[in-house]
Amino acid sequence: MRIKEIQNLIKFVAKSGVSEVKLEMEKLKLTIKTGPSGTQTVVQQATPVVQTPVIAESQKPTTLPSEKQQESALEAESKYFTIKSPIIGTFYRKPSPDKPVFVEIGDSISEGSVLCVIEAMKLFNEIESEVSGKIVKVLVEDSMPVEFDQPLFLIDPS
Repeated sequence: MRIKEIQNLIKFVAKSGVSEVKLEMEKLKLTIKTGPSGTQTVVQQATPVVQTPVIAESQKPTTLPSEKQQESALEAESKYFTIKSPIIGTFYRKPSPDKPVFVEIGDSISEGSVLCVIEAMKLFNEIESEVSGKIVKVLVEDSMPVEFDQPLFLIDPS
């Protein structure tokens, strides 16, 4: 479905007086809601296509990571402080699309520094750091949905 078709559909729904229209197609789910003030909200979701790579027998790895390697990886991550999502919503690294990200990997931060925002029910909630340290890893992609208590950042407090 093209943008022009979606815009025409929005105009049609607004003029018809219907409060909500849902349209589902192969790779697109579209919901159009009109509120009492006439505002419209459009939500589009493309259904993910999962592709599994085919690996020939000769290309398959012959060794699995040893228990020592797995333990050392867990120990390395355990020394970091994890910032978790306090709410369910949509994760954003920037305050707005035309602004730079709040923090980058390698940035030094102090306690109370804003790391990201999470949008929940049209409200943008600033997520602040609970510790001082250095950003080691960002665990969530920008504009992705997050769950309550989902890890967002790894911080090295040393």
